[in-house]
Amino acid sequence: MSRLTTSFVLGYHGCSLEIAERAIAGEFDLIASDKRFDWLGPGAYFWESDPQRAAEWARDKMDRKTYAKGAVVGAVLDLRNALDLTTRGDLEILKAAHASFVEHQRKAELPIPENKPARWRPDDDRSLRFLDCAVIKHLHSMLADSDVEPYDTVRGMFTEGEALYPGASFKERTHVQIAVRDPTCVLGPFWTRAELGQPIEKGRKEGLLF
Repeated sequence: MSRLTTSFVLGYHGCSLEIAERAIAGEFDLIASDKRFDWLGPGAYFWESDPQRAAEWARDKMDRKTYAKGAVVGAVLDLRNALDLTTRGDLEILKAAHASFVEHQRKAELPIPENKPARWRPDDDRSLRFLDCAVIKHLHSMLADSDVEPYDTVRGMFTEGEALYPGASFKERTHVQIAVRDPTCVLGPFWTRAELGQPIEKGRKEGLLF
């Protein structure tokens, strides 16, 4: 379990305006996710130090008519006891959890899930991460059944999208995400205007919401 990562980071969450307003008021359980394909398992998801990426997420949801209006909530995140999947040690922990998960599924005669591309993005990097999510949830359950301290947050880096330029190894949508499992890790929530750098109240008055 990693305590080597800098404890406090800025995170940004893209969501609907309604959810954003309630999250700013302290109802952070509303932004928690527990889907079977969540990349880092259950938790409230934030893009680390990247309000623009959070804005793109909200804008994409608007394009697909999921949100009428989008917004970005920023917050100071205390990572505390983090499963940091950018570090060698924690990657080894997850690898061991996968072996345990496979053994558990086989003994129970249950299928092993697979990561798959979304039907609306068939060329993406298997964005429906059923396997990864199941393994992380299995690790959480292993800790819950032991005397080991549970993880407060899960952090991962993902390379995603097209090459940044011809021949590049960098990808256009590479990002670091954090899944916050303990809502008390979310400190100091604030409004942000990702592309304009101004308070959302001003953007609301000027009709500049996403």
